[in-house]
Parts: sequence; structure tokens; C-alpha cells
Amino acid sequence: MKLKGEKQESSDYNEGSMGKMTLLLALVALISAFGSSFQYGYNVSVINSPAPYMQDFYNQTYFNRSGVPMDSGFQTLLWSLTVSMYPLGGFFGSLMVWPLVNNCGRKGTLLINNLFSIAAAILMGTSELAKTFEVIILSRVIMGIYAGLASNVVPMFLGEMSPKNLRGAIGVVPQLFITLGILVAQILGLNSILGNAKGWPVLLGLTGIPSLIQLLILPFFPESPRYLLIQKGNEEQARQALQKLRGWDDVDDEMEEMRQEDQSEKEEGHFSVLSLCTFRGLRWQLISIVVMMMGQQLSGVNAVFYYADRIFQSAGVDSSNVQYVTVSIGAINVVMTLLAVFIVESLGRRILLLAGFGLCCVSCAVLTLALNLQTTVSWMSYLSIVCVVVYIIGHAIGASPIPFVMITEMFLQSSRPAAFMVGGSVHWLCNFTVGLVFLYMEAGLGPYSFLIFCAVCLTTMVYVFFIVPETKNKTFMEINRIMAKRNKVEIQEDKEEFEDFHTVPGGQAEKKAISSSEL
Repeated sequence: MKLKGEKQESSDYNEGSMGKMTLLLALVALISAFGSSFQYGYNVSVINSPAPYMQDFYNQTYFNRSGVPMDSGFQTLLWSLTVSMYPLGGFFGSLMVWPLVNNCGRKGTLLINNLFSIAAAILMGTSELAKTFEVIILSRVIMGIYAGLASNVVPMFLGEMSPKNLRGAIGVVPQLFITLGILVAQILGLNSILGNAKGWPVLLGLTGIPSLIQLLILPFFPESPRYLLIQKGNEEQARQALQKLRGWDDVDDEMEEMRQEDQSEKEEGHFSVLSLCTFRGLRWQLISIVVMMMGQQLSGVNAVFYYADRIFQSAGVDSSNVQYVTVSIGAINVVMTLLAVFIVESLGRRILLLAGFGLCCVSCAVLTLALNLQTTVSWMSYLSIVCVVVYIIGHAIGASPIPFVMITEMFLQSSRPAAFMVGGSVHWLCNFTVGLVFLYMEAGLGPYSFLIFCAVCLTTMVYVFFIVPETKNKTFMEINRIMAKRNKVEIQEDKEEFEDFHTVPGGQAEKKAISSSEL
């Protein structure tokens, strides 16, 4: 996956810093994404198929306890709790990111996190035997906490391990596994497999297996070298981890780059969330992350998935076959995210974000039109199917994967955990909000609710176009300098910095420049 232009672009770095994809790096990416991100996706869609059988179980259990059937309002409440406790748990999980990754390391956090998922899987798998539905709702919170940690820690862990020319591609891998998780849950949830009255406890309990695998395998892999060097100050371990990951012994360039980052960080100290929000030098990075995360979740991706079944039914797909259509949508999602892994390094982050949100915006607008006219114009229902597919493609190449890659890239080591905590919290809160509000929105606005999503996509697109820089193939320090100009914090120093470059021999200028742009 090397590109011709790369050598010229990184002229200030010699050959050594152009990383290649080593077996170990690929394995770390696969095992951490499969063990953690996969289950985030799996649990997003796992309760869609068996919903009627689970609701029957809620009813039956309630009836057995109290002798009266559950009234429908209470049942709706219980079910919306079952669905929405997951993103709420995700929000709590995001709040735990900062303390955990700084104290236990990136790898340590992923390992501790697996205990949540295994516990929840056992509880959900045995809920029917124990005749309790409260346990399912509790387990959804626990699974949410798990997913909240996983969705933030895996991109951070992988982003810190990757060489700069593969950072985008490896950064999209967690999202690829999220979509795979959604697809696997959809396939296993087919009526003929586990989406039936007997099979749903197994379907819910299966989520523990990837965690178990990760718990057994991940300890043999290295910790993030940046964490070892910058947070732990352990140069020897960091060097060994880096040598293992890169597959060669000469890692001096990258160690040097990390040391420079370390140096500049010592002046800034560790960021808590509060100091991150008030620090002028990171203002635009923070706003960008919040905007991208809000755009990602409020662009209505959950609503489109939710609507898909009905859109297909109205287009004349037989209701017993709708579940297969949903699976095919899930498959398109996986394929397009896989495509993003391969094109994010050649096209860059910005193009994918703009194209992704652009496609989503257009398809939401056309979808509104098509849904309104499909009773009068016969072919409109097919147009709405096309819109759903285009929307999914747009979200899969840009809106879903890129924001998490950007958090890793726009922040340095000291502020990164706090940034992930903010980004993750926004991600899950918006997810929770859409889940709660969409049903009411749909009741009130009908198909016009997609115009709101259209507006969100458009706003995000305009913001990205004017504010967000291209970060492809740049080191964290280079990205930091681009953003520093945007924050208008060191315009003065930047001028001096260029003079420095002319007056002082290379090495010194580099160091001088860095300290001045970091102050």
C-alpha cells in the first residue's frame, strides 16, 4: 500500500520513518479490533432481530411474577430502556477513558475492559434461565461501558503504534470491525439461526467470546511505545516495543520524534478535561472533534438503519425477506469501510470526510422527496432504496471512521486521553439522544425528519471544508504546528521560527522551532 508520492512528501525524514505493515502490527490491529470494536458493533444491532421474542419474555416474566399482564406503556418503556441503556453506558465508559489509559496503559485498559464484557455476556446468556429481565437491562449498561471504553481506547492504541504513513489505514480498522460486528449480529439474528424464541439468550451471550480470545492473546503483544516513553519515561521498553512493531532495529528517527514530543509536553503538563477545554492552543482541535462527532451521530445513521426495513417493505420487498435485505445493507457497510482502509492514505482524510458527509447530505434530501412521493409516483420507492444505499456508502467511507482517526492525529500525547474522553462522550450522548428523540421526531415530522439530518450533514461539511486540515502522512508535531496557526496562538513565534530555520544549522533549528511553537 505504498504510494509513489510518499517519498517526496516526507523529505525531512529519511527512509527509516516510512513504516511498512509488519505481521506484528497487523496482528495487534486485528486482535484489538476484533476483541473490542467488533463487540461494539455486535451489540448495536444484536437486539433488533430478536426484539419480539425478548418482549414476549419480558411480558411472560412479569405475568408469572404478578399475575397480571404488563400494560403496553410499561412494556414500551422497558424496551426503550433496553435499547437506550447501551449508549448511556457508552457515555459512562467514555468518562473512564482518561483515568484508565493514563494509569493502566492502553493495552492494560483493553484487558481490564474485557472483564466487563465477559460479565455482561454471562448475565445476558443466563437471563432466561434466571427468569429476570432486569438483568438484561443492567447488562446493556455494562456492555455500553465496555463499548464506550473500546470505541476510544482501540483507535488511540492503534494510532500511537502505527507509522505515520499507515496511521489512517490502521485507524479505520476499528470501524471496519464495528461494521463487521453489526453484520455478524444481523446474520446470526436471522429467524432461521438464532433470532427466535429459543436462540436469543445465546445470541446475546456470544459477545463474551471475542473478549475471552483477546484476554488470552493480547498480553503477548507490546504496549504503545509512545505511552511507554512519554508517560512512563521508560526508553528501553519503548525502543524494544518499537523495534518489534517495525520489524527492524533502526528506530532512532521515530524515537527522536517521540522525544521531541515528550520535550514539548513537559512544558504543557498533563491535560485534564477541564484544562483541555480552557486551553487556547487547542481550541480549534477541540471544536473540530466535537463538530465531527456530533455530525457523525446526528447525521441520522441510526435512523436510516431503523427506517431501512420499512423503506424496503414499501418498495414491495416481501416482509419475510426484509431481514435478508437488512443483512445486505450491513454487508455494503462492511465493504465500503474496507475500501476506506485502502483509500484513506492515498486520498487523505479531508476528501473522505467531505465526500462522506456530502453523499449523506444529498441522499437525505432526495430520500425526503422520495418518501413523500412514493404513494403517487411508482418508481420513487426504488429511488428511496438507492438513497439508503448511497447514504450507507457515504457514512462508511467518511463520517463513521475518520473522526476517530482525527482525534488521534490532532492531539499530542498529553492531551490525547482527555480529547478522546470529550470526543467519546459527545459521540455517545448524541447516539443516546438520537435513539430517544427519533421516535418522537418521526411521529411528528414523518419523512421530513430526514431534512434535519440533511442540515446536520451540510453544516458539518462546511465546517470541515473551512477548518479541518489534511493530516495525511504528517507526524503529530507537524499537525500540531498547522493547528497552532489556526489557533492564532503563535503567529509571532512562527515568523521567528522560519528565520530560525535560515540562520541556524538544521538540528538546532528543529528543536528551537518546536519549543517556540509549543509555548
